[in-house]
Amino acid sequence: MLADALDHLVRGLVTNPDDVAVSDLDHRRVRTLEVRVNPEDIGKVIGRQGRTASALRTVIGALAGREQVRVDFVDVDRRPRRR
Repeated sequence: MLADALDHLVRGLVTNPDDVAVSDLDHRRVRTLEVRVNPEDIGKVIGRQGRTASALRTVIGALAGREQVRVDFVDVDRRPRRR
C-alpha cells in the first residue's frame, strides 16, 4: 500500500511518469522504499532545499504509522556500486 501511494504521488510530480519505479525493500528493522525517476525529473522530486522530498517522506511516514519507513530517491541512470 505504501509503495502504491508513493508511486501515485511521484507520478503526479514528474514530467516522465513512465520512468517512475518504486521498489519495496525489507531490511532488518527498517522498510525502504526506493524511488527511481528519470534524471530530468530528480530535481522536481527533491524540490528546493529538499522540501518536496521531505513532504513525501512525511506523508509516507504518516501512512506507515508505527512502522519504520525510509524513502530513497535515485535517478534512472545511476548504476549500483560494484564492490
